[in-house]
Amino acid sequence: MTKSVYQSALLVCLMQAGSALFCADATAQSTSEVGIGIGATNYRGEISPNYQLKNNRPAFTAFYRRDVSVPITLRGAFTAGLLRAADDNVTGVNGGVPPLQNYRQANTKGSLLEASAVMEYNFMDYHLRTNKIHFTPYLFVGVATFYANTTTVTNNAMLGEAFNRKGSMLGFAIPAGAGIKYALSQHINLGLEAGVRKAFTDNLDHLFDQDPLLVNPHDQDWYYYSGVSLSYTFYKILCPDQYKNNEHLLK
Repeated sequence: MTKSVYQSALLVCLMQAGSALFCADATAQSTSEVGIGIGATNYRGEISPNYQLKNNRPAFTAFYRRDVSVPITLRGAFTAGLLRAADDNVTGVNGGVPPLQNYRQANTKGSLLEASAVMEYNFMDYHLRTNKIHFTPYLFVGVATFYANTTTVTNNAMLGEAFNRKGSMLGFAIPAGAGIKYALSQHINLGLEAGVRKAFTDNLDHLFDQDPLLVNPHDQDWYYYSGVSLSYTFYKILCPDQYKNNEHLLK
């Protein structure tokens, strides 16, 4: 996902959510979901300047969703995954490894834990059982905190120990992306999602303070999560106001 697409998704999601929250009382939902998912994490930074499918590594997520209106859902999630990238995976204009990556010969690998809170904008009410097709595309945006533990090494002995580093860090990110939800039954749902995380750090790969001729000090790191999920929906029956204020009507 490019930066312009990321910014557009963020803007659309915020605009749609802002208008929808004003009518939450009139269209309040009474559903919540718990679910799990499997997928892949990916990294973009010094060693992987663009998204590379071959860098995908296994990941797992668990989440809780709650509807606050027909279009708006709040979701909290915990995600764990692996990160991996290597200079020799980068392809240049001639099909080979670019000169910089060929000289640097660096690679990084490690793990990442993320806790996130996002707001989803659903384009349709997929819980409405009178609909013949129970699905909706959605956009999401939110905030996240992450813990990354990575190791970066180089196969070029001329660079010495300066490129051989490992360590952990805490950071913040902005997750954004899109997905599709499909209600397989009244309670079971299938999901498909792809998202990007803008990390406010250039240190996932420990190369931020290296020679500017060998790294780009002006671009921060990104990471991604894409996957499928299954969730279970809980329904809460709302009691109309006239019955709440007159309990004898229920007898």
